[in-house]
Amino acid sequence: MDEISFPLIHSGKVRDLYDVGQGRILMIASDRLSAFDVVMAEPIANKGRVLTAMTAFFLEEVSDVVANAVISFDPEEIDQLLGVTLPASTHGRAMLVERAEMVSLECIVRGYLAGQAASEYASTGKIHDMEVAPHLRLADPLPTPMFTPSTKAEEGHDVNISLDAARELVGAALVQELEAVSLAVYNRAAARANSAGFILADTKFEFGHVNGKLVLCDEVCTPDSSRLWPAAQVVPGETPPAYDKQPFRDWLEGIGWDKQPPPPPVPDDVIATTSARYVAAYELVTGRLLSDWYGAMP
Repeated sequence: MDEISFPLIHSGKVRDLYDVGQGRILMIASDRLSAFDVVMAEPIANKGRVLTAMTAFFLEEVSDVVANAVISFDPEEIDQLLGVTLPASTHGRAMLVERAEMVSLECIVRGYLAGQAASEYASTGKIHDMEVAPHLRLADPLPTPMFTPSTKAEEGHDVNISLDAARELVGAALVQELEAVSLAVYNRAAARANSAGFILADTKFEFGHVNGKLVLCDEVCTPDSSRLWPAAQVVPGETPPAYDKQPFRDWLEGIGWDKQPPPPPVPDDVIATTSARYVAAYELVTGRLLSDWYGAMP
């Protein structure tokens, strides 16, 4: 990524945040890929554009459900607002957003039994220490979608917590609001994915406050923050094929990596397959072409 002249606030596993003044942040989604909280050395082509384009799509879908912090995705408009010309490498990866006071919870909604929830359920019969119907199989739909928060860790792993623990962290009134909004956004997004032949098995939201108003922040229903399954290929009791980064995690598991830095070298064919899966996720779920999104190569 070419140099950006604004002060860097934070460089995360995938996103870089810059302070552009006037209560605004420039958020750039890179092509970095993280798995098990370790960033791979090799970039995944078009990944940042997919994350940004998919976020834009789903923010449109849920705009009547909850406000969001985005000012613009349009490179020309961002340049005009900032009074600079950003590098072409940021086009399609950048979003200019209002600076929000972030809520210190990851707001996860689970509609199907998968991932860490499936492991916890198998050993305890619960999800985030909450009672769930018995005899569920991997990839079974939950009786109703569940709001299952986790802590937000600056480093290392987020920690799944109960609703009671979430209330202790941020207050009962805010948890009630977050639960209602998260479930409403999930249900809308899941219905949109379903209309395209996909199951939004689970997803993670982040919220903040701008001028005291709750807004949806960061990425929304992307392959990094969600499990996306082709509905016709889901067989309860079996690991579903996925249009997210789970297949990449499975590849890492298969080579016996100990999940500690440094990351293993990623072969070119795995990089290409992963990039194609991200692009396919965007195009199949949204019905749009990535080549029509900002930053496409001529």
